[in-house]
Amino acid sequence: MRETNRMKNDDMNEQQPLDVTIVGGGMIVTDLILPTVYHLQRTGVVGTLHVCDRCAAPLKALKENAELKRAFPGQDFVAHPSLSEPADKVFPDQFAQVLATSRPRQAVIVAVPDQLHYGMVKAALLADQHVLCVKPLVLSYAQSVELEKLALERGLYVGVEYHKRFDRRSLVAKSMYAQGRFGTFVMGEAKLIEPYYYRNSNFQNWFVCDKTDPFVYVGCHYVDLVYFITGLKPVAVSVSGVKGRFPNGNEGYLWANGRVRYENGGLMSISAGLGYPNDAAGSNDQGLLMYCEGDGKSGMIQHDDQDRGVRHSYAEGAGAGGSVYNYVSPDFFRLVPWEGAGLKPVGYGVDSIASNVETMVRMERASLSLEQRREAIRAVSEAGILATPANSFINELVVEAARRSILADGEWVTIVYGDQPHVEERRK
Repeated sequence: MRETNRMKNDDMNEQQPLDVTIVGGGMIVTDLILPTVYHLQRTGVVGTLHVCDRCAAPLKALKENAELKRAFPGQDFVAHPSLSEPADKVFPDQFAQVLATSRPRQAVIVAVPDQLHYGMVKAALLADQHVLCVKPLVLSYAQSVELEKLALERGLYVGVEYHKRFDRRSLVAKSMYAQGRFGTFVMGEAKLIEPYYYRNSNFQNWFVCDKTDPFVYVGCHYVDLVYFITGLKPVAVSVSGVKGRFPNGNEGYLWANGRVRYENGGLMSISAGLGYPNDAAGSNDQGLLMYCEGDGKSGMIQHDDQDRGVRHSYAEGAGAGGSVYNYVSPDFFRLVPWEGAGLKPVGYGVDSIASNVETMVRMERASLSLEQRREAIRAVSEAGILATPANSFINELVVEAARRSILADGEWVTIVYGDQPHVEERRK
């Protein structure tokens, strides 16, 4: 009888989508998050969609975006604040007001500057909402542990949007590394240089020296990826930065290079910055190279994440950054024709967000008890594909060490594990 009732509950809940609130209206929302959630909405996974920001201006830009209108005809979101408000009027409590009226155990996607993640994720959990947060989750290990415990106590899922885990080449490398095909990682380098035009965006208002830097903001993708592929824990970090001025005069680290030492002695160098030329062919410059030691031989993993073999030269119009000759990677995110109306978002960025939201939906449709939800969350973390606080905590330790190091002009900072993981200055 219990199983029959359970099946009835599953049937009843199968058509009940999750409402989603996106917090933030910046580039990542325009370029990836909103298109993905729009598609989930038209396929029945997502119900009512809310987008929240401190003022109406970015929400108005989202509503009027021509590409989104073409790709998702007839779809819309509820704007907070309303577009009838003055575009530049600030509503500091807008997110709290939206949370206060949200149904329990719906979904919140946090896409705001790094230093705001902790407060917003915690507020969403206290309002009984599942959460997906753009990387890095928070800027300290202690905050990560706190959020992990809070979420588990309430049976709420927290995902971290490390989308490179969903790149098929990353999954292939992870599988083959686990089989011992490469040997053991010992030396490598990675780079992720974002476009110069980022400096003219809202970045200039928050990407300042005492808050974040390129290593923390985008270099963390490769920190997570090396751990994802190898399982090796970082044990020491040194990050040096190059400062510069944004157009509004604010000073920030516009370039950074970090060295990460691993528990087996391996060493990874990661370069990151906001300076890929606007007129260059790619939308950024990124890639990964890992050398490994085997038994009497060596192995190598090399990913060219910028080009991927697709190049366009346009007779009319321009591509990324305004150039007519472009490296057009189809793998991270593209809007393409499909069998339905408009266009369909595809790519590993889409897969990452969709898998996180679909995980929340499955938990709710299954009508699980609190303890069953906790078990489901533990199972996702143990599987190790979706990034959760429990399986990506090394990123918070690296971020914490990196911030301490870059502010000390590259001094090495040690990561200590055990019962109470923490970071500390390297003993001389």
